[in-house]
Amino acid sequence: MTGLATDGGLYVPEYLPQFPEDLITSWSSLTYEELAFKVMYPFVEDNIDEISFQRILDKSYAKFRDTSIAPLKQFDEKNWILELFHGPTLAFKDFALQFLGNLLDHIVGSKNEKLVVLGATSGDTGSAAIEGCKDCRNIDVFILHPHNRVSDVQRRQMTTINKSNIHNIAISGNFDDCQAIVKKSFSEQEFLRGERRLIAVNSINFARILAQIVYYFWSYLRINCPKEGIIFSVPTGNFGDVFAGYIALGMGLPIKKLIVATNSNDILHRCINNNDHSPREVNASLAPSMDIMISSNFERLLFDAFERDSSKIRELMEKVTNSSIQLSERSILSIRDNFWSYRCDDREIVSTIKSFYKKNNYLLDPHTAIGVSASMAYEDDAGIPIVTLSTAHPAKFPDVSKYTNLLTPELPEHLKSILLDEEYYSIVDNCQNRVESFISKKLFT
Repeated sequence: MTGLATDGGLYVPEYLPQFPEDLITSWSSLTYEELAFKVMYPFVEDNIDEISFQRILDKSYAKFRDTSIAPLKQFDEKNWILELFHGPTLAFKDFALQFLGNLLDHIVGSKNEKLVVLGATSGDTGSAAIEGCKDCRNIDVFILHPHNRVSDVQRRQMTTINKSNIHNIAISGNFDDCQAIVKKSFSEQEFLRGERRLIAVNSINFARILAQIVYYFWSYLRINCPKEGIIFSVPTGNFGDVFAGYIALGMGLPIKKLIVATNSNDILHRCINNNDHSPREVNASLAPSMDIMISSNFERLLFDAFERDSSKIRELMEKVTNSSIQLSERSILSIRDNFWSYRCDDREIVSTIKSFYKKNNYLLDPHTAIGVSASMAYEDDAGIPIVTLSTAHPAKFPDVSKYTNLLTPELPEHLKSILLDEEYYSIVDNCQNRVESFISKKLFT
C-alpha cells in the first residue's frame, strides 16, 4: 500500500517463495489467471483469502483483448516475442496496474478510506494507472508526465479521461524530474494534512513488480519448459520489468540470462558493461518511455549486489542523481552473472523495425525493436531460446512511421476516439511546492 519506505528506500521481499522445477513444469496447462495465482499468492497469503485474490486476478485480466492474455510468437529457431500489449491501454503496464487498481479497491472497499494515487510516467504507466483506478470511488489519481516528451497517443490516453478523480499534470521538465517530485512527496506528506493516504503506482511499489513476475513463468511454460533454460531480452528504462525477471529467477525459474536493452540514454548499459554509472543529460529518443537516466528499481538490484547492506545502498543513492557512483568488483561481477546489456540508438531502432518487418511482416514498436536488436546481438548460450518482451503496441508511436517509411499502424477500435476527444490536463512548473500545492487544492477546495 505504501510503495515507498519512510526513509526514502524501496521495499523488497525479506525472502522469496521457492518453486522446484518439477512444480513449475506441472503448471503447463494452467490459464494465465490460474498461473498468476500460483506465482503471486505466496506473497499475499497472510493478508488476502484465496477466493478474494482469485477474483481480483480474474477481474484484472478481464479487459485483455487476447484470450491467452500474453500470446507468444516464434520467429525463428531460437527467437520469440511475448506480446504484452493486449490490455486496455496497449502496454505491458496493464498487467500490473489493472491488478493494483483492483487490489486497492479490495483493501479499502470496506473501510471507506480515502487514498491518493501519485505517479510519474514516461508514457505508459500513467494511462495504465488511470485505466486501472478511474472507477475506484475512494481513490484520487494524480499522474505527472514530462510536458511534450511523451507521444500524442500516450498523452491522450491519459488526458481524454474526463472524471473528477483523475488529474493529469504536465511538468515542465523530463521524466526524472517527475519521478524526483513523486519520491520527495512520499517523504514529506504535509500537503495531505493527515487526511489522505498516499499510494505509489510507479514500479517503486512492489505490487507492480509482483504482477510482472508472472509472464516470465508463462513464457517458459509456453515454450514447453526448455531443459537448457531460457533467456529474456527486456526493453529497459526504469528497470522494473527486468527486475521482475530477476525475482522470477530467484524463485526458481531457470533463466540463463536477462538482457538489459537500453536506448541512447544508456546509463544501465554503461554501468553493467563498464562500471560507469555517471548521469548525463536525458535525450529525447524514438523510444520515449525509456528516456530515463535514474532507474529507480536498479536500487533494488544493488541492494542484493551489495549483500543487502542498507547503509552502503543509502550512501550510493545519496550520490546517484548528481554524481557518478562506483560499484565494487564483487558487486559488478554478481550483476554480470545474471545480466547482459546492450545499447540501441535511434538509427538502429529504425533499421531493426524495417528489417524485421521485411523478413517477418511484423511491425515492432520502437521499444520492442530495442529488445529485438539486443537479442540478435547476444551471441552466448547458443541454442537457448530468447524471448523478447514486446512492451507496447506500435500504434502508440505513429510518428516512427516517418522514419521507417512503413504504414502507420491503426489504433484498435476502442481507442480511436482519443485522437478527437477533448483533453484535460494542467501544466505545472518543475517545482516541488507548486505540484504539492496543486494536489492539495484539488483535494481540499
